Amino acid sequence: MKILGIDGSPRKDGNTEKLVRRILAGAEAAGGRIEFLKLADLTIDYCMGCGACRATGDCVMHDDMDRVYDTLQQSDVIVLGSPVYAWQVSGNTKVFMDRLCRVLTPQYESRLNGPKKIAFAYTQGNPDAEKFKPYFDYQEKLFPFLGFTLAGRVQATGTRAKEDILAQQETLDRAYSLGQKLAV
Repeated sequence: MKILGIDGSPRKDGNTEKLVRRILAGAEAAGGRIEFLKLADLTIDYCMGCGACRATGDCVMHDDMDRVYDTLQQSDVIVLGSPVYAWQVSGNTKVFMDRLCRVLTPQYESRLNGPKKIAFAYTQGNPDAEKFKPYFDYQEKLFPFLGFTLAGRVQATGTRAKEDILAQQETLDRAYSLGQKLAV
C-alpha cells in the first residue's frame, strides 16, 4: 500500500506539515510505503481553464504537477493537508485541486487508475472545531466526484504558532491511528 502525503501549507515545518507527517508515520509503522510532497516547494501554475485535459487526460502546461499527478496515480491513498485561510484551503492547495481537472473525462468519469482513498488533515487557528465544518463537508463531497473514496479527517484547532500542534497529543494520536488504518 502506497500512501502519498501532500502538504498544502506554505509554512515550512509548520502545523500542517507536522500533522501530515504524523499520519504518514502511522501508515509507515503499519507497513505502508510513504511519500511526502510539499506543494510550496514545487512549481505548479494556475489552471488556464483551456479544457484540453478533458479530452486527453494530459495537461498542456508542463510543470511539477506532472510529477505530482504521476505520483498520485501510483499511490493507493492520498493524505491532503492544508491550513484554513479565509475559510478555505490555502492557495497552494486550491491550485493543486484545480489542476486535478485532468482526472475527469468529458463525461465526468474518473481517470484514476484504480480505487484511491483520500484522507484530509486540516489545521486552523480558530479554536472552534465546528467553525469550518460546512467547508470540510464540501471538500469531502468534491473528491468522491473525482473518483476518490473518503478515508477520514483529522482536524487540529487553535494552531497559530508553528509548534502549537505539538501540545495537542490527542490530535497527534488520532492522526497516527488514521495513518495505521490507511495502510491496511
